[in-house]
Amino acid sequence: MAEKKIIINVGRQLGSGGRAIGKLLAEEFGCSFYDKEILNLAAKESGFSESFFEQHDEHKRFFKSLFHLHTQHLSDNNFYTNNFSEESLFQFQAEAILKAAKTGNCVFVGRCADYILRDYPDAINIFITGDIKERATQVMHRHGCDYEAALKIINTKEGNRASYYNYFTGKKWGQCESYDLSVNSSLLGIEGSAKLIAQYVRQRLQLPEAK
Repeated sequence: MAEKKIIINVGRQLGSGGRAIGKLLAEEFGCSFYDKEILNLAAKESGFSESFFEQHDEHKRFFKSLFHLHTQHLSDNNFYTNNFSEESLFQFQAEAILKAAKTGNCVFVGRCADYILRDYPDAINIFITGDIKERATQVMHRHGCDYEAALKIINTKEGNRASYYNYFTGKKWGQCESYDLSVNSSLLGIEGSAKLIAQYVRQRLQLPEAK
């Protein structure tokens, strides 16, 4: 019997610890971990600099500002400077995700990986949520701001994520029917949530228990 490939896609609310949980899952199952790392791969595929992808990461409707781009966002040997769109930039990331998934077991955080890898029947799609007060506290620590500013950051960034995800997938970001399992990390904490998800992954893929 062929060994099953482990593909875990993690969607997350801002401040929920989704990245940390994804990292723990990658360590648990010996997977390659991709969060912003996928931007570097997409940059290599496209000829755009990584900073260009970072500026528009999971952010829909940015082309109204393209005329203000600085030339350092583009590499010297770029072939796409006169022929690109939001869809083509998404496609570069999609191709990078597909290529990474073909190389072995992977955990992907965000960037519509659940949709891009929808033809992998054993791919597991997780969404991490959390209580708003705890998420805002994490954002406060990260950005050095007060509670009200943290809420504004959450609303803005999650609005961008939702718009990006909904546009490119035709699904609804954060709604339970878009995922296999949704977990509130505020209830069990980061490590406890990762253990819960790991148990689900083992049962779903019929993997042996960890020693």
